[in-house]
Amino acid sequence: MESDARGIWALKVGLIGLGITALFQLAIVILSGSVGLLADTIHNFGDAGTSIPLWIAFSLSRRRASRRFTYGYGKTEDVAGVLIILIIFFSACVAAWESVRKLIHPQPVVHLWWAAAAAIVGFLGNEAVAVFRIKVGREIGSAALMADGQHARIDGLTSLAVLIGLLGVRFGAPILDPIIGILITVAILFIVKETTLSIWSRLIDGIEPDILSEIEHAPTHITGVRGVHDVRARWIGHKVFSDLTIDVDPNLPMREADAIATAVERSLREHVRLLGEVVVRLRPFTSRSPV
Repeated sequence: MESDARGIWALKVGLIGLGITALFQLAIVILSGSVGLLADTIHNFGDAGTSIPLWIAFSLSRRRASRRFTYGYGKTEDVAGVLIILIIFFSACVAAWESVRKLIHPQPVVHLWWAAAAAIVGFLGNEAVAVFRIKVGREIGSAALMADGQHARIDGLTSLAVLIGLLGVRFGAPILDPIIGILITVAILFIVKETTLSIWSRLIDGIEPDILSEIEHAPTHITGVRGVHDVRARWIGHKVFSDLTIDVDPNLPMREADAIATAVERSLREHVRLLGEVVVRLRPFTSRSPV
């Protein structure tokens, strides 16, 4: 619950930062008529909007498990991820429409230096939010929050691309402005692709191989463990839930076998920082047990 509260706090701060950045850019878009800057501004508003479903998901994750939702509400983060993908894709469609329209019907870009300043502010605002969200995401072990921070970082780079387009206008190549808008759209679509693959993996209970290897390896540090089998793991929210079977001496008293299981769980938590709940099953070791 403490990690969810920290996540919500990070989203609030980031939402305010991105909102101020986008509003400043919008004011300059109205003055300058830069479609490249408009595409970047739309994306920044969309990025600020993606904080809302993740905020709701963190709030729901704080609820305790119930008889209906026995694993809790952590999967709502994946639902939020789907909504984030849709928001990003919508922003890509709007940016593409405005860029193509400006390419077909060119309009002059004025107040170039103000527009350039807005692009720089867009970069600095997004980078500040990215650094902050990634830092807090690492502290609480939230992959979703770190991914949202990386998304903000990419937005900052698109603001630099807008700056290049404006410089093109300044030096006699105004067509660069709508072209940069189209390139930003393509960049957004790449973000959609990468995010979709990540969320899809979570939805069908995919797990990173290195995390699974850590879960398989951690029990081997415990004296009395003869083998590790049937290891499974999946993401639920920003925690990894796992279950596994360990082989122990069949002649061990129940108390000693239970102590080994407890030690295995402790070792797992030391090796897998994002570990949530874990179930350790005991199986008597025999000469025919698989290695």
